[in-house]
Amino acid sequence: MEIVYEDNHIIIVNKKPGEIVQGDKTGDRPISEMLKDWLKEKYAKPGNVFCGVIHRLDRPVGGLVVFAKTGKGLARMNELFRNGEVKKTYWAITKKMPPKQEDTLTHYITTRERINKSYASTTPKEGAAKAVLKYRVIARGDRYSLLEINLLTGRKHQIRVQLSAIGCPVKGDLKYGAERSNPDGSISLLSHRIEFDHPVSKQHIDITAPLPDDRLWQELGKIAAENGY
Repeated sequence: MEIVYEDNHIIIVNKKPGEIVQGDKTGDRPISEMLKDWLKEKYAKPGNVFCGVIHRLDRPVGGLVVFAKTGKGLARMNELFRNGEVKKTYWAITKKMPPKQEDTLTHYITTRERINKSYASTTPKEGAAKAVLKYRVIARGDRYSLLEINLLTGRKHQIRVQLSAIGCPVKGDLKYGAERSNPDGSISLLSHRIEFDHPVSKQHIDITAPLPDDRLWQELGKIAAENGY
């Protein structure tokens, strides 16, 4: 595990694609359990160790995930997320260019849990949840584009299904329309930056994840940096 921030109440991990945040039907060991073992050993804690899951990333997605080390940290971070006081910025690579350089996307999302897939509609439907995100194109290469995305709501597979709905599936995301998978099974979506005021100390937390060690990510990241991002 790559731990990028820790204090008395929270801990932030740079998740690798393929890792799971919380236990699921696969039975694979989740990061939450790995963190409990790490905390138990680091602080020589007897008995059970607390590690609260605050939010999640899809298995093939990499980047920043926040966990709670205390019950107070969990309750207060949950409140920040509910109130929209946590700014999460994602970067995504797409093969097709979006229709606009930047835009706000609004869809209504329904999810079929049995097949673990979401569907987006431009009009409200019974049982559908409103999903809103903002994107802008921050780099263009010969064949791919890099998008910066800010979520205004938190829906299952939201970025993946909304970008697919405008004809720009995330690179490697076969489930939502990509032409082929990535060699390592990841999709080219990164939880790149997270910002919030610490719910206990009130300190402003601003953490950025490094880009994956991948040629395309590095090339597009360099162009984005040259463009001021």
